[in-house]
Amino acid sequence: MRIGHGYDVHRFCFDRKLILGGVEVPFNKGLLGHSDADVLLHAVCDSLLGAAALGDIGKHFPDTDDAFKGISSLVLLKKTGEILHENGYETVNIDATVIAQEPKLADFIYDMRKNIAKALGIDIDLVSVKATTEEGLGFTGEKKGIAAHAVCLIK
Repeated sequence: MRIGHGYDVHRFCFDRKLILGGVEVPFNKGLLGHSDADVLLHAVCDSLLGAAALGDIGKHFPDTDDAFKGISSLVLLKKTGEILHENGYETVNIDATVIAQEPKLADFIYDMRKNIAKALGIDIDLVSVKATTEEGLGFTGEKKGIAAHAVCLIK
């Protein structure tokens, strides 16, 4: 058994959709990034790759490669699962937290869990996603962006 931790952050910007956990969340801002900037899925990818000591999302899907420009992070997560499988690992469980002062995410959590489970070919009961605020503190509390942490166990 191996444990991994992932963290990612993206700043808000206008004229982009807000995608979290592969779900389009209605909001007046999106996140800035090379791909779809899905901060939750990026943290999950990093936790899985880190647990297997296979580097991070930037190593496998660099933001200098136009092949990944605007790509759905669900594709990156699926590829991450394939990389793990090729190296003899399988996902035991994932626990992730999205940190955002706004928007409220409770109505979208189930679909995020479902998307993560489907991309990795695991049961939804092995995926936990939570959302919290920072009570107005820090860059997320000041509504400048969104962060996410993910922890996973692989075997």
